[in-house]
Amino acid sequence: MDLKYVQRIEKQFLLYAYWIGLGILSSVGLGTGLHTFLLYLGPHIASVTLAAYECNSVNFPEPPYPDQIICPDEEGPEGTISLWSIISKVRIEACMWGIGTAIGELPPYFMARAARLSGAEPDDEEYQEFEEMLEHAESAQDFASRAKLAVQNLVQKVGFFGILACASIPNPLFDLAGITCGHFLVPFWTFFGATLIGKAIIKMHIQKIFVIITFSKHIVEQMVAFIGAVPGIGPSLQKPFQEYLEAQRQKLHHKSEMGTPQGENWLSWMFEKLVVVMVCYFILSIINSMAQSYAKRIQQRLNSEEKTK
Repeated sequence: MDLKYVQRIEKQFLLYAYWIGLGILSSVGLGTGLHTFLLYLGPHIASVTLAAYECNSVNFPEPPYPDQIICPDEEGPEGTISLWSIISKVRIEACMWGIGTAIGELPPYFMARAARLSGAEPDDEEYQEFEEMLEHAESAQDFASRAKLAVQNLVQKVGFFGILACASIPNPLFDLAGITCGHFLVPFWTFFGATLIGKAIIKMHIQKIFVIITFSKHIVEQMVAFIGAVPGIGPSLQKPFQEYLEAQRQKLHHKSEMGTPQGENWLSWMFEKLVVVMVCYFILSIINSMAQSYAKRIQQRLNSEEKTK
């Protein structure tokens, strides 16, 4: 096989693995996941959308796409870009990310399934809360408890389509669906199949369409105009956004050597700090969860030693 094709296959494989990995990071960890859609996939879709309307084409030269987006030498006529063409351009990245989020939902399922089959109680707060919820189901009064019970009942009674419904919408309680399926020994392919379809196809297209519409050319222009209309501080806030958008247009047309406006530096600096803060929070939440589990095991061992005395 030609070396060129081997390198191309390797590049595609690494690209798919990259987006799947980001998807796993987004949903793994029982609620402590990294919000990779806001940090990576959302901005990528927004960049492609802005570039498509500016270039009147989605046929960006490869390379440098997807690492860098520049307009092709032959741009299409005005008005040729449609919502469907942008959806098709980012479909692979979005679907790979969605597959990753579905894979990230498997640990709660396997944990609860193993606990039910073995009879042992896992050292996990989410699972313990689930068992307490089942014990006090009839006395639940607060909204959070009723919401969790609604998810549990939907998944338990409706099965495949209940899991599909929970996975197809942004749902912070979906970890509970995985625990419920594992606890009630729902077949693996019923759980994973519904989760995969819901997250990688239905939910992913809803999120993708929302971002594309939000960053379409006329919506962005209206948002910038709205910022400028804010009394007092509007014009000063509007200027860096206008400079940033102009800098992106210059880059798309091979004009990045003309210099970088100050507005881009300011916005880029803000986004970089946001990424750093969210990654640090993700790491700290994992460390905190591990420390709590370790402290709990020590306490349980001390209690068992005291009982044996």
